[in-house]
Amino acid sequence: MTELIATPAALADLARRLTGAPWIALDTEFMRVDTYRARLCLVQLASAEIVACIDVLAIEDLAPLFARLHDPATLKVLHAARQDLEVLHDQDGRIPAPLFDTQIAAALAGYADQVGYATLVEAECGERLAKAHTRADWAQRPLPEEMIRYAADDVVYLREVYRRLHDKLEQLGRLDWLREECAQHIDPARYRNDPELAYQRLGGGRLPLPAQTRLQALAAWRERTAIQHNRPRGWIVKDTALVEIARRNPASVDELSVIPDLPPAVVRRRGEELLAVLREADARAPQRWYQDLPPLSASEQAQLSRLSELVKATAERQGLPATLLATRTDLTALVRGSRDGRVLHGWRASIVGEDLLRALEAPAA
Repeated sequence: MTELIATPAALADLARRLTGAPWIALDTEFMRVDTYRARLCLVQLASAEIVACIDVLAIEDLAPLFARLHDPATLKVLHAARQDLEVLHDQDGRIPAPLFDTQIAAALAGYADQVGYATLVEAECGERLAKAHTRADWAQRPLPEEMIRYAADDVVYLREVYRRLHDKLEQLGRLDWLREECAQHIDPARYRNDPELAYQRLGGGRLPLPAQTRLQALAAWRERTAIQHNRPRGWIVKDTALVEIARRNPASVDELSVIPDLPPAVVRRRGEELLAVLREADARAPQRWYQDLPPLSASEQAQLSRLSELVKATAERQGLPATLLATRTDLTALVRGSRDGRVLHGWRASIVGEDLLRALEAPAA
């Protein structure tokens, strides 16, 4: 039976009953339509004995919940955890840990990389999950009973998926691999959006150098503005308009007004701010943030092919998806001389990384 937790007293009681649980299955429902930060609406939790949906919109003080989520003695089980962890991080600046991500665990157990939750539940539990509420309004109140049941199913079956995958990885001797992979997802720095790095999400790398510098400044301004007003980036200025502003470098509001995808209302409201950002950027020393690397040579292409075949053969032998071992980007970086990539560190190093280095050093056939 699913408990709906909607009062401080009920939350405190739930937290008390979950104290000491060796693991908790965890999921969230949130809305991100007209805001920069996601609006957390519901938190679903399940232990071996308890299934609960917490109405976080009805409870002002969530401290008892976070006390359980941040208990280092309790393993937190999620599927494809990144978005859930980001939303929870926005609440109190911390990440629930330790983590068992069933999507990563499934790949280590031989499933496809980034397998979906419904696919995994059907394969492991023989149940087909309903899809009716995947795009529902989770901020509406009261929540219909069928939506609560739908939300609860995400942790009800996650319990069994966790048990099965844990046992499989234990038999394969890969639980340490999973811990290593999951540890990368619990660093709070991964979930902080630094305005000065906002340009990295834009496709303006082939702009001339002065325009790249302007785009860096414009992206940082937009990120700060979106955070301050809690509005989506695209509501401040669209990506395409931002790139075009950097390219054209308008010097007046009139010149701004002819930029494609820049509505007149934005020009009226933000025009002078945008022009000030451009002037400040042009006063800086130009900064290149995109390196246009030359194509791989014929011999490098041959090396890349050899490495790809080696990864494919190793993946088949280990019963793993090849992309979990190394992506084409990973291998291209190796061929270009980088030795900092993930494939040469941790569990991958002994499984395939050392073989890749030997293959690179071997003379071409």
